[in-house]
Amino acid sequence: MDFAPSPRAADLTERVRAFLVEEVEPVEADYHRELAARRLDPSLGSPWEPLPVLEELKAKARARGLWNLFLPREHAGEYAARFGTDGGEGLSNVDYAPIAELTGRSAIAPVVLNCNAPDTGNMEVLLRYGTDAQRAEWLEPLLEGRIRSAFTMTEPGVASSDATTMEATAVVDGDEVVINGRKWWSTGVGHPDCRILVFMGLTDPDADRHHRHSMVLVPRDTPGVRVERMLSTMGFHDEPFGHGEVSFTDVRVPLANIVGGPGEAFSIAQGRLGPGRVHHCMRLIGLAERALELACRRSLERTAFGKPLANLGGNRERIAEARIAIDSTRLLVLHAAWKLDRGGPLEALSEVAQIKVAAPRMAQEVIDMAIQLHGGGGLSDDHPLAGAWTTARSLRLADGPDEVHRGVVARLEFGKHGASR
Repeated sequence: MDFAPSPRAADLTERVRAFLVEEVEPVEADYHRELAARRLDPSLGSPWEPLPVLEELKAKARARGLWNLFLPREHAGEYAARFGTDGGEGLSNVDYAPIAELTGRSAIAPVVLNCNAPDTGNMEVLLRYGTDAQRAEWLEPLLEGRIRSAFTMTEPGVASSDATTMEATAVVDGDEVVINGRKWWSTGVGHPDCRILVFMGLTDPDADRHHRHSMVLVPRDTPGVRVERMLSTMGFHDEPFGHGEVSFTDVRVPLANIVGGPGEAFSIAQGRLGPGRVHHCMRLIGLAERALELACRRSLERTAFGKPLANLGGNRERIAEARIAIDSTRLLVLHAAWKLDRGGPLEALSEVAQIKVAAPRMAQEVIDMAIQLHGGGGLSDDHPLAGAWTTARSLRLADGPDEVHRGVVARLEFGKHGASR
């Protein structure tokens, strides 16, 4: 196994690091303060309207060639030069992993580099499965950063951890698809630039369970599409992107809006969940690194009972365990990335499932330790830890519940010993 980045990837990683230090970190605290002020005083502007500093940072990122770095190697050459990425050969998953880790240290860095979820996953769907017409209409403006997107899969009425149970429908009617149902936790739908929804719906209930559903492109302004409410995640609304509950009532779109063909949604969803979840897991490692840094600084600067916090209550051991956990998880994620690079998602089923359990759990534990060292302040917006903890905790569900991923790992382990299920 070789986890060493290519020379180009190493150079890009250092350039991303410099960009974050020079351009993003100096403005991020003010960014969050302004958002908080808008929540309290609507006369200052809506928190759902992106702050101008984001566009300023995006322009700087593009000028430095730090744009769309997530592009898969097999597609990068076609789009890199046109849409701002420095170089055209693309990055492997191992190459991109340290870049994703760096962006995880910041709540806005992925957006600034046009490498944020769910847009990256939706763009990969279009790259891998979209027609030329679908790419021209939706992929290219997404790569340009002119529009945003949402992924509408999870439903309030079923156990969405089993993708085959989706009840919302996408029924073929002549040269159209008729869509009905309700989705929730549709990340990104609150953004004013959200223009396209990737919808997963039941097309043929009589087909085998892995060929019943289709993935359909639904323009946000199609009649019958309604955002019923924006959902908070443990008190956070994640403006200006947010997570919405969306209803679809007799929504009609052209048959040409089906991605990959009727009944192919399950296989597309599985393809989408491989590389994108390496990105999520590496960002969580960056988030945990940031929390550990804050924990170390706090424990050295703050005193109690006549001693620095670092010398009280086993805190040195907690810091050491956090370092061990972060480094162990990083190696696990790099191994999954390496397996994806060598054989694709089907060759890395266990490894990807493992990191989906390990990375958010590790990050949640490290961030929780950092909150404890910050005392009451750690629960407030004075520090980024409460939001970081919520991110890590939510990803234990957003990437599928831990129990499902453990089930995949166990099934594959038993399969080595002759078990069929």
